[in-house]
Amino acid sequence: MPTCSADELVRRVPDCTKAASESGDLLYFPSESYVFQENGIDFHIRHCPALLQKPTLPAPDFSQPPEKDKEKKRDPFAPPYVEKLVIGELEEGDGEAQYVALLNKYSVVPNHFLLVTKEYASQSSAPTPSDLAVTYSLLQAGQRAGTEIFAFYNCGEQSGASQHHKHLQFLSPDAGGPPGGPPIERLAQAAPKPFSLSQLPYAHYVYRLPSFAVSSQPHELLHIFANGFIRLLDLVFETLRRQPDPIYGQASYNVLLTLRHLHIIPRMREAHKLRETGDELSINALGFAGMLLVKSEKELEAVRKEGISVILRGVGCERIDDAEIAPQITELAEPEA
Repeated sequence: MPTCSADELVRRVPDCTKAASESGDLLYFPSESYVFQENGIDFHIRHCPALLQKPTLPAPDFSQPPEKDKEKKRDPFAPPYVEKLVIGELEEGDGEAQYVALLNKYSVVPNHFLLVTKEYASQSSAPTPSDLAVTYSLLQAGQRAGTEIFAFYNCGEQSGASQHHKHLQFLSPDAGGPPGGPPIERLAQAAPKPFSLSQLPYAHYVYRLPSFAVSSQPHELLHIFANGFIRLLDLVFETLRRQPDPIYGQASYNVLLTLRHLHIIPRMREAHKLRETGDELSINALGFAGMLLVKSEKELEAVRKEGISVILRGVGCERIDDAEIAPQITELAEPEA
């Protein structure tokens, strides 16, 4: 397995995708993309009927490790890896590779890849500052290569996560995403102070990364994310405790990371029951990025009629008034270089 720098790994993705698709190890599902505007936001919905043929796996039981979850097959993110799906191990400063980059076996868009921990860790655990710093280093590498990449993480049983093993996921506009980044990221970029985006009817917190982050070294990134993410995570727990049906203990949430912002969205439910069809629509971090996935024209029409904001609010949390969390807002102000 090749050991790669962040730049080498990002450069390898397109060729690895092509080779894995040609060998049949990567299954690509064609789709069509539609844009629906709500509250001034251009939401993107991708219609992929081939997903109706994809086997539906039971949601992982995060209360126990995968080998004890009898409904699951073996951990697909543990060795032995499918050779053609391997991009490489990510080289780090201490010479020890802690992560493996793999192609997403079931791809709706090309060049969708994952960063997986070599040692087993649970997807119900928070991404560490090290996880986020390494993830950001790949976004930096994408920028150097002229490819805009964003990352996302589904944490916990209500987040839309489908695998036990800890993994972050990466997409780019070149791979079928909307130009300029995810719709919600564009909303954050347009906001003078994007801490809590007023157009969104659900709790959604944004940390604007310092302007020097894009040129920061790994040890500097660790400091940035240790400060910013922990404060965001505190807000997730506080938000869940303040809901009409409070949640204590294990939290579920989604994380989006771009070159400019770190987003976090607390979750109450994994799926929304569509009023028109009665179908359960699973929502993960991409839904809260403004990019939803449907499997049929009937489902597409049901989403359009019900409204994307309504659906996201249905699985998200009630907003908290900014005045009630003013100290956290002040602490999350953009630091100076």
